[in-house]
Amino acid sequence: MCGFAGVLDPGEGRAGVLDRLARAMVAPIRHRGPDDLGVHLEPEAGLALGFRRLAIRDLSPAGHQPMVSASGRFVIVYNGELYNAEELEAALAARGIRPRGRSDTEVLLEHLACFGLEPTLERSLGMFAFALWDRAERTLALARDRLGKKPLYWGLERGRLRFGSQLQCLLADPAFRPAIDRTALGLYLRLGYVPGTRSILEGVAKLAPGTWLRIDARGEIATGRYWDPVELVARGLAEPFAASEDELLDRFEDLLFDAVRRRLVSDVPLGAFLSGGIDSATVVALAQKASPRPLATFTIGSPDPAFDESAQAAAIARALGTDHHSLLVGPEEALATVPELPRWFDEPFADASAIPTLLVARLARERVTVALSGDGGDELFLGYRRYHEALALARRLAPLPPALRRGAARLLAAIPEPAWSVLGRLAPKGLEPERLAERVRRFARVLAGPAERASLEIAAHWGEPALLGVPDVVPEGYGGELAGRVPDLATRLQLLDLSSWLPEDILTKLDRASMAVSLEARCPLLDHRLLAFVFRLPPSLRGREGTSKYLLRRLLARHLPAELIDRGKRGFSLPIHDWLRGRLRPWAEDLLDPRRLGEAGLVDPRPVRRLWQQHLEGRCDRRFPLWNLLMLEAWRRHWLAPASRAVPEPVAG
Repeated sequence: MCGFAGVLDPGEGRAGVLDRLARAMVAPIRHRGPDDLGVHLEPEAGLALGFRRLAIRDLSPAGHQPMVSASGRFVIVYNGELYNAEELEAALAARGIRPRGRSDTEVLLEHLACFGLEPTLERSLGMFAFALWDRAERTLALARDRLGKKPLYWGLERGRLRFGSQLQCLLADPAFRPAIDRTALGLYLRLGYVPGTRSILEGVAKLAPGTWLRIDARGEIATGRYWDPVELVARGLAEPFAASEDELLDRFEDLLFDAVRRRLVSDVPLGAFLSGGIDSATVVALAQKASPRPLATFTIGSPDPAFDESAQAAAIARALGTDHHSLLVGPEEALATVPELPRWFDEPFADASAIPTLLVARLARERVTVALSGDGGDELFLGYRRYHEALALARRLAPLPPALRRGAARLLAAIPEPAWSVLGRLAPKGLEPERLAERVRRFARVLAGPAERASLEIAAHWGEPALLGVPDVVPEGYGGELAGRVPDLATRLQLLDLSSWLPEDILTKLDRASMAVSLEARCPLLDHRLLAFVFRLPPSLRGREGTSKYLLRRLLARHLPAELIDRGKRGFSLPIHDWLRGRLRPWAEDLLDPRRLGEAGLVDPRPVRRLWQQHLEGRCDRRFPLWNLLMLEAWRRHWLAPASRAVPEPVAG
């Protein structure tokens, strides 16, 4: 796994300037590729490419990047792994083309040179982002894998195209003047991450998964999509499988086993994360079946037995025969990770599970350079509780006429907040009176909106960013736009997550946390062939009432005894709510200082202070909106205000 960055600026032809710029832009992402540095310049075109390499396949200099094609026409910088390099290489051999080395980079490059951009993307199986320079046409193409496993940022300003694996690459250009995108800020406060193709900065976008972009010598941009999840899902619903459940289970196991087997190819040590849950246990079971030796597995545990799954993971590891490694993580280790988060997550990112993800990645990196992950099972098999809550709410509201729902929503929204405060004091203990008005307003939005709105309100950290003086924008897709093509609500909720939550939260977390320690993470459950299979299954095999991940559970039962499968999942959780009142309080007090928040001008500090006081006094749990704000301000100080005084670290003792 690697990282790259570059510029294309026809107005900048000085080789020395371009060389310094390429090196500066990849310097902040050395952690993504500590093994090698490469730079390619073409001053007459204003092109500079920089690359950092983490050597995984073909550790020799033959895998060095930037890499030039055998013809000399194309130059590539590429971050990722191809899992069907052999098939692509066979297509090249049929044309008489033989790679000089063993790296998948060279196979990809020569296939691009021989067959073109879109045919290569359509045939590629893997995770990747790359930039391809065509010297003859003087065009630059950017592309990203189907599900967005590997990141790619870009922006065009005054004729200069900047691009890179992380946002910090673009920030390293001295000519770049960052400014906050207020719409993106509102989306971040609502969700805890910036969804879609926006970034937190104006003029910088994320290339959408499954798409490519090409810019020519005149500066004109063309874009295209080679993989569309909406089309995939709609086709699956229109062409469902007619086979029996057992037949489908056999086909599913064969397909997942092939996905796992392909991801075991590596020239460096390889292992897997094992949390104790269904997803990672299934991946590890199939990986161990395909491995000639005990697979290294890694788990972190919590000293709090209510959230500790390390014993469950160890029992699974013993049953499967893996070489298991576990680390009990106390509050000191977790707290010490908090100040690091803005450095690795160079956009604001408020998923607190980034902390245990970083910790387990560090544990794994002590012994391996590649780790398999179980990410994707929740999205494919309706594993999140919010799916079932949203579906249950939709069923209850369905009998109500739309006009009645809209009228009730207007009535609830018209009741002044002081009235709700009075009613809140009369509410039963445990309902948190301070949040009653907020909950009623959320319910009013569910009443007035399409069925998808319930899922958004359940998941949102901030229901109303406008209260902070920030634009209140509904994320794309939650306005009911997909209902015409995908009538099934559960499938629409999955599709929305595949397009937003998965790439910009789950996979961002995995990429940044693993790359922080120079570890490559691979996700067999997110093989795009597996997605095409899953969305042709009967809905009851993807998820059914009372049994989450039904088909995965049936598959795992072939490899593990029932008592290791049927335990309820607890997950590794952190007591953020208590830490904010205790060990993290000095750190949080500094970040939420009203004067500094006011000077920064991102949010209105007055409602922030009210929430902070409510949380400190124990009147209600405000951990989620507060964590969003804390990560935002910590990010701002780290990346946009480097001259400001350092953010204090939390006290670990």
